[in-house]
Amino acid sequence: MFTPPASLEELLARCQALAGLTLGQIAAQAQLQVPANLKKDKGWVGQLLEHVLGASAGSKAEPDFPQLGVELKTLPIDRNGKPLESTYVCVAPLTGVAGQQWHESWVCQKLQKVLWLPVLAERQIPLPDRMAGSAFLWQPDPRQQQALQQDWEELMELISLGGIHNIKGATGKVLQLRPKAANSKALTDAIGADGEPIRTLPRGFYLKASFTASLLQQQFALPLSEF
Repeated sequence: MFTPPASLEELLARCQALAGLTLGQIAAQAQLQVPANLKKDKGWVGQLLEHVLGASAGSKAEPDFPQLGVELKTLPIDRNGKPLESTYVCVAPLTGVAGQQWHESWVCQKLQKVLWLPVLAERQIPLPDRMAGSAFLWQPDPRQQQALQQDWEELMELISLGGIHNIKGATGKVLQLRPKAANSKALTDAIGADGEPIRTLPRGFYLKASFTASLLQQQFALPLSEF
C-alpha cells in the first residue's frame, strides 16, 4: 500500500514522476497485473493511479485525498489532447432531493479541487502501452462554478418533479445525467411523473467532454473550443 501524500507538493511530485510512463510500467512498479482489457475492469486505470499516488478515500463520500481535499480524475485523451469520453463525478440521488442546495451537493464537494491526470488512451493503443501525461490541479473559477451549478439545479429540479425519464444526455451545458448500472436489473427508487414511487436505473453525474476539453485548453493552451 502506497502511503497517502503528506502535502500537495508531495502529491504533485508523485504525479510528475508518473508523467511519460506507460500503464504497464506503472503497474510493474506497483507489482500489479495489467488486465487483458477494460471490459470487465472498467475502473482499473483510475484504481491503479489512485493506488500508486496514495489515495485513501476508496468509495467513501469524500475526496480521494481527504487530508488534502483533492479529488483525482483520470482523463483519457487522444494524441491531439482531446478527451475521449465524459468524466464520471458521482452517483445522483433520485429520492429525497427537495430543498437540497448546490453547495451541499456531492457534485459540488467533489469538484472543489480536482487533480486531473490525462492518459493517452486511444482505443488502438494496447492497455499496457497507454501513457500517463502531465497532471494539473484545477479549481472551478466563478464562471465554471456558475455553469456547473445551473446544470445541477436544472437536473435536480427535473428529478424532484418526476421528470427523470425526460433527462437526455444533451440536457445540461457542462454537466449531464446518465444511467450508471452494471446491468439493466440493477434498479433503484425514484419519483414518477405523478409523484408516485418508481424503479429505474441508477444515474450518475458526468462532466461533458466539451467541458474537460476546455480545461485542457486552459491548462496547456490547446486549440480546442470553449465549453
